Amino acid sequence: MFLSVIIPVYNEIETLPEVIRKVIATPYDKEIIVVDDGSIDGTREYLKALKDERIKIIFHEKNMGKGGAIRSATKNVEGDVVIIQDADLEYDPKDYPKLLEPILEGKADVVYGSRFLGGPHRVLLFWHYVGNQILTMMSNMCTDLNLSDMETGYKVFKKEVLNGIEIQSNRFGFEPEITAKISKKGVRIYEVPISYYGRNYNEGKKITWKDGIKAILAIIRFNIFSQ
Repeated sequence: MFLSVIIPVYNEIETLPEVIRKVIATPYDKEIIVVDDGSIDGTREYLKALKDERIKIIFHEKNMGKGGAIRSATKNVEGDVVIIQDADLEYDPKDYPKLLEPILEGKADVVYGSRFLGGPHRVLLFWHYVGNQILTMMSNMCTDLNLSDMETGYKVFKKEVLNGIEIQSNRFGFEPEITAKISKKGVRIYEVPISYYGRNYNEGKKITWKDGIKAILAIIRFNIFSQ
């Protein structure tokens, strides 16, 4: 197995070097595709100075959002399996073995890492938890899946599954969009428990209630009005 790790990044100079170090340390033959999404905090300068043949770097001249960054990265994927890795240390690459196991055992085509299935997690932000549950329930009602965490940042795909999907969302609408589209493909989806080290807004968390509204609209759009 050759693994592709996609890291969308926007203004994460404080955490990105540690994320890259942890990804490199994982025991897999891999490539790392970092998409700098118009950062202005020194992230671009850090990436330009990196000299590692395992790391591909894509620069956006303006911020396009997480979905836009993933869309750019998928055009350059060479791996058999693709992992989405956030750049903020909320998700730990030490969970890769759990995430990859269902695919490597031939049981799954897509794996979601759930923050709500019993893994260790930081206790934080009750209303974010409620919002996640509402969005997951709405998505499940449309897809007829029984996911516990549709909005998780850890999503793993066989390359052929991801290549067969046109990503249209630019921001966090990526999560409900990709869920709607894989559900329509009828692929085998697994969930596994992961650790989660959430941040608050003082620590740099970016997602807001406005993104929750956009996620609801994405659920409706990609489940009801898209083929």
